[in-house]
Amino acid sequence: MSVEDTGSGTDAQGRVDPPDPQGADGGEEDPLALRLEGLILGAERRYTPFQAARSAGVSMELASRFWRAMGFADIGQAKALTEADVLALRRLAGLVEAGLLSEAMAVQVARSTGQTTARLAEWQIDSFLEGLTEPPEPGMTRTEVTYPLIELLLPELEEFLVYVWRRQLAAATGRVVQAADDEEMVDRRLAVCFADLVGFTRLTRRMEEEELGELVEAFETTAADLVAANGGRLIKTLGDEVLYATDDSGVAAEIALRLIETMANDETMPELRVGMAFGTVTTRMGDVFGSTVNLASRLTSIAPKDAVLVDAAFAEELIRAGEAPASEAEAAEAAAAAEKEGEEPPTYRFALQPMWQRPVRGLGVVQPWLLTRRPSKS
Repeated sequence: MSVEDTGSGTDAQGRVDPPDPQGADGGEEDPLALRLEGLILGAERRYTPFQAARSAGVSMELASRFWRAMGFADIGQAKALTEADVLALRRLAGLVEAGLLSEAMAVQVARSTGQTTARLAEWQIDSFLEGLTEPPEPGMTRTEVTYPLIELLLPELEEFLVYVWRRQLAAATGRVVQAADDEEMVDRRLAVCFADLVGFTRLTRRMEEEELGELVEAFETTAADLVAANGGRLIKTLGDEVLYATDDSGVAAEIALRLIETMANDETMPELRVGMAFGTVTTRMGDVFGSTVNLASRLTSIAPKDAVLVDAAFAEELIRAGEAPASEAEAAEAAAAAEKEGEEPPTYRFALQPMWQRPVRGLGVVQPWLLTRRPSKS
């Protein structure tokens, strides 16, 4: 590691480094901070980066790649690493040596894990621990409350994190192994959906920061709960927008309409607009990419308020699955034929209405369809 700055904190790229054994003023670091670090890491500082790499049996260059991928900034040669850091390096390098992972894949593992857990850790400190560490008695400092609190919470949160990770890993593995062939394991056909709050930019100018934060949190929570409960997969949240994906177009359509219906019943929430597309999607590090994703995003931007627009491929999937008729005329013909034969008429959950074709930047002329819930016949 070669960066000269050995102070603790977060750099311009969001990477976090272990704190320098000396404080910014050159004096000894806060003893409580060291105690908290030791409690959380479960080990004392023993190694410089060079010593840790040598102890793990890896080159300094590879060790630096792994640490940077995990999100940790260069710390020069400060003695700030622990036995756990050595073990992590040894494990990653061992997977490469055993041929289970390529070096590039091991770096991706480090990067995806680091990015995910960094966001979780920031949230836990900013929102979770901050609210729980209010001094219970006058004269007590927050830092004095923090140590015993972390001591109690750490093992429980660690066990819960491992449980959720295993559950998510099992679900993701199940989705992948059901793919029809090896190509689909990477490039899969999915329904991709963006849901976007209307007029959010105007809201940011009118609302106080705390009020705006509560609105965003309520929106993200509502969306995440509905997506999970109905069998979708939340890809990411972007404040005023959420992105989710499903293997089934009917599931994606149901989630989208329930989102709009739920938000419409909440007077504190602005209107919602939704765009969906179906097609081949490339998945990387939990995110999705490709023209299908771009098309879903473009459809969202042109969707009317409290409405869902889908592309032609999505509409075809709904029709093929018997979730929606190609037209109301076709539905009427099918019902009349069933009645003539003394059979139950087909039932559809959704209705599709073709909209005007329009050019979409970067994607040519697109045929949007308005998706609505089809009223049930009593």
